[in-house]
Amino acid sequence: MVRWAASGTATAALAAFGLLLAGCSTGGTGARDEGPARNDPVAQQRSTPEPSVSSTPAKKVDAFKLVLEDPKVSQRVKADLKRCSGDAYPIDTSYGSVTGGSVPDVVVNVLMCGDSAVGLGTYVYRKDGDDYANVFAAEEPAVYATIDRGDLVVTKQVYAKGDTVSYPSGQIVITYRWSGNGFAEHDRVENEYSRGIGGDGAGDEPVPSAPQNS
Repeated sequence: MVRWAASGTATAALAAFGLLLAGCSTGGTGARDEGPARNDPVAQQRSTPEPSVSSTPAKKVDAFKLVLEDPKVSQRVKADLKRCSGDAYPIDTSYGSVTGGSVPDVVVNVLMCGDSAVGLGTYVYRKDGDDYANVFAAEEPAVYATIDRGDLVVTKQVYAKGDTVSYPSGQIVITYRWSGNGFAEHDRVENEYSRGIGGDGAGDEPVPSAPQNS
């Protein structure tokens, strides 16, 4: 044990600092390692995204047109891409650098209408001349992508037989990094949710697959 020689004032300061550290460490979570809490929508991961560094301000795109005219997007997703209310389409769009270019990339998430807002497909578009090129696509139920400090983070809800949309059995969070000509998987976290609470999950908190539009 290392002993510190200090005056009464210094000792009191060290003790106070130790209490501060103890308070900070208690109850802490590793967000990147554990994934989002079960009672937090996946959407909250992207509600306060880390800013991406880019030398060019983001130029807004027509995400609906981008997806609809993209031959890499399945006809199933295009068929579900309908207005939810008024002129609003179930599309979330994020701008940031995930491919290392000077022009911000565009991440588009296509959702289902309704309270569940389940993700149907997620796509990454990279500036290519006057157009945008699709450089990543994931099309499956309950998928959602965000930008996190230059990485592409894709979250997938896992459903077992009998699960409802609000109560998945687990979650997979995959981090991708740009390798120069495509994305490579960098990290994967798999979370399995307990069914012991509330028996069949009735006591669990719901986990929407995507944020609710304000």
